[in-house]
Amino acid sequence: MRGRGGARGSRTPSAPWSRLKPVEMDPLEAMGLPSKGDSRLLDFKSQERYYTKIVERYMTFCSDAGERDELLRRFASLHLTSNSNDQRIPTDSAADASPTDPNTSSMAPATIPNNTKGLADVLSALRKLREGIVASKRVDDFAIQVYLFCIRLSVLVKHPESYHPAILHLLRRIQPLRRMTSVEMSEVVGYLILDTACRRNNLAEAYAIRHKYRLRDAKVDGVLDSLAHDNYMEFNRLKKRVDGHKAKLLEYADEGIRKHLLKCFGRAYLGVDLAFLEKCADSKWTNLTAEDGVGWELDGTKVVIRKVKAR
Repeated sequence: MRGRGGARGSRTPSAPWSRLKPVEMDPLEAMGLPSKGDSRLLDFKSQERYYTKIVERYMTFCSDAGERDELLRRFASLHLTSNSNDQRIPTDSAADASPTDPNTSSMAPATIPNNTKGLADVLSALRKLREGIVASKRVDDFAIQVYLFCIRLSVLVKHPESYHPAILHLLRRIQPLRRMTSVEMSEVVGYLILDTACRRNNLAEAYAIRHKYRLRDAKVDGVLDSLAHDNYMEFNRLKKRVDGHKAKLLEYADEGIRKHLLKCFGRAYLGVDLAFLEKCADSKWTNLTAEDGVGWELDGTKVVIRKVKAR
């Protein structure tokens, strides 16, 4: 007589179990972080296939947005926040350090609206890919291409935790071994200088970087000069002339230098024409009062800044 265990072991799965469909995983989420033990992205061919999927997802995101204005709005809607309960984009600062460094922490939580989830997935996947490139010590044209794509995209969504370490790794680790073109080099160094001056508010270091890499860019020089002299009119003019990526970096300094302009108005004028004030500040009166905290009085088309006290 056949044992019960042997009889059960020879049976085929019942019908209901055979009808279960395999779980479909997102190809971008299927890969894990090399720093967490997933070694699949250490292979060069796997890196290239994964990058192709990232670009396809990004192109899908762009095509779904349709019009240019909607695409820019979606880029702008991916806000950084300190709310730990929101979904998060992992920080990329670990991607350019050792992939096994246990001291690297996540610093870049970001809210993810439904219409920008595809973009958040792309940023997260780029972090994984960059970790794989660093861990595999890859230094070639493909590595440069990945880093440039990551930097440009991260600048557009104003995600410094992604673009800043990527820029440093590209300039310090990859460039000495595999040179970029002069155009690419000027682009990346320009981003680093503007980020240092506008976001990090360190003009001395920005000038030092310009001198170190011998950058010759009239618009970048003009931005540094306008920041050094607190010249908002010139700063705003240049912000409208630079490309979209550099304009995003200039946005970090916009609020501070505009408020300095308003303080100068407050100290120098008793009153000004509303149109003149709005033109100089490049902002409407409602925004100046609501966002910049302007407490002056509006009298028709005149702005009363200070009233002379009667003796």
